[in-house]
Amino acid sequence: MTDVVDDGSAVATSPEPASRVNLPVLVGASVVILGITAWGLLAPRSAEAGLGTLVGWATDWFGWFYVLLATVILVFVVFLATSRFGRTKLGPEHAQPEFSTFAWASMLFAAGIGTDLMFFAVAEPVTQYLAPPTGEPETVDAAREATVWTLFHYGISGWGMYALMGVALGYFAYRMNLPLAVRSALHPLIGRRTEGWMGDGVDLAAVLGTIFGVATTLGIAVVQLNVGLNMLFDVPLGLTAQVTLIVVGVAMATLSAVSGVDKGIKWLSQANVLLAVVLAVWILVTGRTTYLLDALVLNVGDFVRLFPEMSLQTFAHEDTGSWMSDWTLFFWAWWIAWASFVGLFLARISRGRTIRQFVLGTLLIPFLYILMWISIFGNASIDLVRQGNQSFGQLTLEAPEQGFYTMLAQYPGFTFLASIATFTGLLFYVTSADSGALIMANLSSRMRDVHADAGAALRIFWAVTTGALTIALLSVGGIATLQSATIIMGIPFALVMVAVMVGLHRALKAEAWIVDSRDGALHGVLSSRSAPERGGPGQWRSRLRRVMSFPSRARAEEFLDRVVAPALQEVAGELATTCAAADARRCTDEDGRPGVELTAEVADGSTPFCYRVALREVPIPVYSSSLVPRGDDYYARLEVHLRHGGQGYDVMGYTHGQLIDDVLDAYESHLEFLRLADGTSI
Repeated sequence: MTDVVDDGSAVATSPEPASRVNLPVLVGASVVILGITAWGLLAPRSAEAGLGTLVGWATDWFGWFYVLLATVILVFVVFLATSRFGRTKLGPEHAQPEFSTFAWASMLFAAGIGTDLMFFAVAEPVTQYLAPPTGEPETVDAAREATVWTLFHYGISGWGMYALMGVALGYFAYRMNLPLAVRSALHPLIGRRTEGWMGDGVDLAAVLGTIFGVATTLGIAVVQLNVGLNMLFDVPLGLTAQVTLIVVGVAMATLSAVSGVDKGIKWLSQANVLLAVVLAVWILVTGRTTYLLDALVLNVGDFVRLFPEMSLQTFAHEDTGSWMSDWTLFFWAWWIAWASFVGLFLARISRGRTIRQFVLGTLLIPFLYILMWISIFGNASIDLVRQGNQSFGQLTLEAPEQGFYTMLAQYPGFTFLASIATFTGLLFYVTSADSGALIMANLSSRMRDVHADAGAALRIFWAVTTGALTIALLSVGGIATLQSATIIMGIPFALVMVAVMVGLHRALKAEAWIVDSRDGALHGVLSSRSAPERGGPGQWRSRLRRVMSFPSRARAEEFLDRVVAPALQEVAGELATTCAAADARRCTDEDGRPGVELTAEVADGSTPFCYRVALREVPIPVYSSSLVPRGDDYYARLEVHLRHGGQGYDVMGYTHGQLIDDVLDAYESHLEFLRLADGTSI
């Protein structure tokens, strides 16, 4: 590779790796995870007792905090989407989404939901119907609330946590040009200390929360898949079969993770979403269709009615036993544990979307899918119990992992259904595991740029480590132990999420000042144009010729050398005589396109000024066909980019003085922004 020096020449340098391992995060997380893994495998009884004690402490002291945090985060992200901040892009102003809406929706859903949805869509409605937190069981009210509790636990509150982390990480990475890491979201609060031990601590908490959240999902997945294989092929139930499934799943996840987002995760995500739809439609069509459609509509109404009460429900005046820790607190801790992982993944696939698009898409698209799935399977399961199949209800209550396949056995074509369900569950497993391995590898690395991913070896390490942790926790006490570990490990990152909200709001508020600063600097736009050039003879004719000109790339590059570079160097020289450290040099962007960039440090610690003219080739418009005799399909534009991305206008053909005026307009606007942002770290 080459670097550009001040005189514009290129010098050879040694190739830089796309990423390098962040040893404090990797070693710290590995020590904790391997220690817990060894504890579970070597002393399972001691581990089970210790986790039980810790989860009791966490429930007593942090139960209210989990409930309040989930509600506050949801309100916050809805505020972002509906306020002026909603127009802000996760990336430069000229950025466009990389993936289609369907591909994006498939990936965000499949990365955030796994086989556990199949598990709980049957297990929770039946459990809440037979053993509700309050009220009489097996009543009409219990039946109505049972499905709504499941929708609540899988609904928009949890996706609000994903939206918060996705917005924060996408904003700071793609718009503020900071690393795509959780630590970057705290930059407005701790500044450059994100590169030190404080930043490492934040990423360490994110890795620990992520691996325990993923391990919980994968543990539930293999327990349920074991049941499916038992009913299909008489595979014995137990830890041996589950360990085998984990080994196979880790191998598949490793191959998918190494292949990257575009090839592996994207196509698997779309495949399992479509297969899951086929499964749900089969139950809808071959079951009591009218009843299920009626129940779906009723669920929507009940969810809207009960959601405000459920959001802040702590049962302070009622003794619900372990219900809160078994259900709401576990789910909120689970969502929190997954938030850094899914937030990073969503940011990775959402560059170019606005905050409003991102938040609304993240809250609504997956929830519509979840509403369909839970309503169909949950109501079908409750209906089986209400129709007199008490053995099914009792089995699901006592061994919830058997509920899903037992329900499928009540419908025609069980072998077909169970095969589809098992294959879909395996795909859910793989998409969760490979996405998790990719994100944990990125979290434990220092990336050279936001488009890079960690190396294959590190992804394989995290895939294998996650599998080992899952085996250890299943050995200790099965699904209950996985739930306990999630509640405990979610606490550190829950505290980080509070800081993320504060930092994101501060950064967005500072960016809003940029818009206000442009209004404050309007007098410069109106008054600073070079009068002789503007009013000189034939000036309007020159302007008309410029706007109807479609220059070649060679002509644009010549203009960069002859006009743009001298103008920006002249401004840089003048700025250097004031209090600013300024520099102007030739540069290339990430796509290899040439340009000239002026940067200026106005004051120590302040946001630097950046004015870049970048060459971009675009299709020639149809109205120009008679004006471009050379027959090219593209012409060159010299577009202005400021700190937050492309401004959408072309300076090709500007005179030396006009270009300097444009730079000064942008510089005055930047100074006004710094005045408004005085005292705030960005």
